[in-house]
Amino acid sequence: MKRLLILILIAFFPGISNAGPAKTADEIVAASDAVRNPGKPFSLSVSLLEYKEGSVQDKMLLTVYSKADQNSGQYRSLIRFIEPPRDENKLMLKNGNNLWFYDPESKSSVRLSQQQRLMGQASNGDVVTVNFHKDYKAKMENEETITDADRKQRKCYKLNMQALNETVTYYRIEYWVDMENDQPVKGKFYSESERLLKIAYYRGYREELGKIRPTEVIIIDGVDNKLVTKMNYSHYQFQKIPEDWFQKEYLPRFKGE
Repeated sequence: MKRLLILILIAFFPGISNAGPAKTADEIVAASDAVRNPGKPFSLSVSLLEYKEGSVQDKMLLTVYSKADQNSGQYRSLIRFIEPPRDENKLMLKNGNNLWFYDPESKSSVRLSQQQRLMGQASNGDVVTVNFHKDYKAKMENEETITDADRKQRKCYKLNMQALNETVTYYRIEYWVDMENDQPVKGKFYSESERLLKIAYYRGYREELGKIRPTEVIIIDGVDNKLVTKMNYSHYQFQKIPEDWFQKEYLPRFKGE
């Protein structure tokens, strides 16, 4: 009887035989997070280049150390400034919803917001490691074929992600994820007033730490598309990261590796 019912369903709905279990919007975002971020503690280098009308205006080099919190699953990040020389050895720490900046010259720690601009179109929250599915509630909008940063057509899920708390970098995100491989392709990031802040394209996919990951993010200003910032990721490595590194009180003693 069960087999007969299946045959009837297939006869009336031919595509049903190939249909797998549908993923929820939150599951799609979690899968794309796993593409962006390794599952174990790691470090990498992040270079930022700010462009205006195609000319480089400013640049910055950072080392990022990231480790997921065992309870929340959200990443904690310690960012060490490498270049320019005036910022060398300054630190930025994200632990939970708290973000701190430490200057070794003044030996003082200052509370920051993730929304605050770091350089060009990149905010503080753009350089720390985040799992979107922990900070946003996702809703499926539709399926769209869009053009990626390399002018290739990608069939994507289009998701609408709403912030779960006011401390995150963006109030709302429109997010496109490749339907075939869960790779993030594009994001549009909005303020609480629904102003488009920036558009980001994920590209430069290559194997890093056992998975094909994006190694470049192109960030375009939401008003003036001549203002562009590129973030490049390199020197990935799994790393044992002491718990002390994520304590604000430890920042004056941090010496690196």
